[in-house]
Amino acid sequence: MNAYAAWAHPQLAAQVLRPRRDGCSEIALRVEALDDARQVLWLEQRISALPGVRRVAIDRPAQRVRVVWDARCMSLPALLDNFAAANCPAQPLQYGSIDDARAHEQHDALKRLLVAGMCSMQVMTYAFVIYVGVVDFVDFSTRSLFRWLGLLTTLPVVFYSALPFFRGALRELGERRLGINLPVALAVLLVFLASAFHTLRGSGEIYFDSVTMFVFLLLAGRYVELRSRHRSGALGDAAIDATPLLAQRRRADGELETVAAIALLPGDSVHVAEGEAVPADGVLESADAQVDEALLSGESRPLRRQRGERLVAGSVLLSGPVELRVEHGGSTSTAARLGALADRARQVRARVAPSDRVIGRFVARVLVLTALTALGWLLVDPTRAFEAAVAVLVVACPCSFALARPAALTRALGVLAARGVLVTDGKALETLARVDYALFDKTGTLGVPKLDRRGIEPLRGDTPERVLQLAAALAHESSHPLARALADAARQQSLPLQAQSVRVHAGAGISGEADGRALRLGRADFALAPSGHQLPADADALVLADADGAIAAFHLAEQPRAGARRLLDALRADGIAVAIASGDHAARVAALADRLDVADRHARQSPEDKLARLQAAHAEGRITLAVGDGSNDAPLLAGADVSAALATGTELAQSHADLLLLDGHLGSLADARAIARQLQRVIRQGRHWSLWYNLAAVPFAAFGLVTPWLAAIGMSLSSLLVVLYALRVGRGAPGPTDAPHPPLHPRELHA
Repeated sequence: MNAYAAWAHPQLAAQVLRPRRDGCSEIALRVEALDDARQVLWLEQRISALPGVRRVAIDRPAQRVRVVWDARCMSLPALLDNFAAANCPAQPLQYGSIDDARAHEQHDALKRLLVAGMCSMQVMTYAFVIYVGVVDFVDFSTRSLFRWLGLLTTLPVVFYSALPFFRGALRELGERRLGINLPVALAVLLVFLASAFHTLRGSGEIYFDSVTMFVFLLLAGRYVELRSRHRSGALGDAAIDATPLLAQRRRADGELETVAAIALLPGDSVHVAEGEAVPADGVLESADAQVDEALLSGESRPLRRQRGERLVAGSVLLSGPVELRVEHGGSTSTAARLGALADRARQVRARVAPSDRVIGRFVARVLVLTALTALGWLLVDPTRAFEAAVAVLVVACPCSFALARPAALTRALGVLAARGVLVTDGKALETLARVDYALFDKTGTLGVPKLDRRGIEPLRGDTPERVLQLAAALAHESSHPLARALADAARQQSLPLQAQSVRVHAGAGISGEADGRALRLGRADFALAPSGHQLPADADALVLADADGAIAAFHLAEQPRAGARRLLDALRADGIAVAIASGDHAARVAALADRLDVADRHARQSPEDKLARLQAAHAEGRITLAVGDGSNDAPLLAGADVSAALATGTELAQSHADLLLLDGHLGSLADARAIARQLQRVIRQGRHWSLWYNLAAVPFAAFGLVTPWLAAIGMSLSSLLVVLYALRVGRGAPGPTDAPHPPLHPRELHA
């Protein structure tokens, strides 16, 4: 059977095909084999030559290909077969992945840039004839003709290419603030109107070459910044697209059927072949598997998963086939949640305006300086006042000053996305660089709990398997790390049991009904509260109880999470105070804190207690960082100046975090802080360069030594240099695979 034959089904095709008004169909495809530029060109030529294909657009960084074709001339399976025949297998994406906004923004910017470029070259040719006429005779009618030709050729530049600057200026004035668009619009409009007036009058200086060159060079700098921003967004798209749209579901009779991945339900059994992407979050039911989670977590090495462990939607199966029991599919899968967070990150990134208060003050000074220059020349030589004022306005334009922050921030967000750190708020990086107090949750964040058979202690004569089965029924309904450790231990022994009326009590435990019994699982005081019994001898255990008292105690061992020591050592080396606040028992908190050398530790902390501790640090004037993973950490994460959550944590924790660690490695947060500090240096150095350039160039322009066209070149080159300088962000910073790993602490040698 053809591998792509399932896409002939109308219901499946409707997920990926978008009909167009001209009767054609449009589809977005994920194609991984786009590493070689020659291969990209060859693939575009091959697909374009197919019958019915109208347009092929390849986005290499995002690993996406968009095809517009007439489905009556060629079916979707046939189109996919052609991609496979070209050694570029393609995976259809949902039609919502067709990002018209980004493509339209880029195409619009490119069209305006090309119009400005072509017109400016033509205007320079006309200006050359006029300049020659200054030293050699050119009759008046010829010079007048070329002045009119310059005016006509400048019209598309001013009223089409420069239109975004005029719109931006009006928006800034409407918001009663000063931004970079206002001086640009003033310079373009004043120079054009003056030149047009002199053309109509037949005498006086004209600056059509200056205004067209100014617009072209400025648009070139903005286009470079736009491409950099889109490339950064493409890195997130590559991870979001990883989840397949089709799955092989096993029916009750044991046969396989091809279904839409979005239709998978919890409990479905799915067959995943070697080399395919996992279609949903689920539990591995085969003995073991080797998976590649690079696109989702940034971890470049293959990972070995055992029976009972979770597989994440979008990870690629390197050894198979395997059987998977679905837990979360469709919009609730990990990849879908990451996609929603990535959309949030892009929306926040798009709102990063280059017009902050510093830029507003900068613009105000430029306008005052321009007015003073014009006034000074009116007193000395009125004929040179306009040219000198325009030169100052152009040369001192704050474009390079304003581009320093968004260009560097865009680069930093892209670098961090490639390294497994998703930033949902661009301002968080600026705050992360200034943090001086860090508060960590313990369980699931700094420590990873694990339960083995020796840690199960029945208290009323039940078998270890039975009490684990009862506890796991409740634990399955919680994302708390202790609950997950119980659930994972039960899965390895194949002990499924369904619980009803489950309720999670933040910072205390879980209650519910299983096997006809009302049960409570959690801290001893919580679990035993209804019975009124005393605590068991070992109050450090996780207790399962019913109305008659304790049923069992579970003693979970806890190990430091990967990268925890590296992160804490890096923070302490920077002079940052580190503290642990946990709802766990004091003995367990102390044990892990001692292994990580954290002296400031607090046990039995409710969510309110954690938040109060953070607010106390705020009151002392500290800039706070909070790191957690559970729903009970949500108030803490929301109340911190900057917060980070693990991708393995709860959705509530992730929704309140500014940074999301996709690989679950705390060392990535140390990398994020290093890049955040580098980001601040690059922004500061870029703005310093802009200020020094203005201090050096403005006096020459004010004294009439710089013509408007030369000022346009200087300003545009300054802006371009700032954008290119921003590409330094991320260079030299350790990545997730090459990060230095400190030697094991003596206490960890005995772990």
